[in-house]
Amino acid sequence: MTPPDVRVVRGAPDDVELAALVAGLAAGARTAQDDDAAHPATEPAPAVHARRRWRDAADRLSDRLSPGPDAWRWSTHP
Repeated sequence: MTPPDVRVVRGAPDDVELAALVAGLAAGARTAQDDDAAHPATEPAPAVHARRRWRDAADRLSDRLSPGPDAWRWSTHP
């Protein structure tokens, strides 16, 4: 028998909660496989692109927010 991939560390989930967890993990694994197939090895992975944008100094120096009554509303838009 192989060791479990997921282990409940705290609490005592019932059958419905465990089924929801397994369904979520299966959906996430399926999405990860689809993402790998959608992005060939020649293109950088989305995480690599995000890290490059995070390190980009020009991105941090740009003045994206302008003061005004709706500035808070647009603060999360790229």
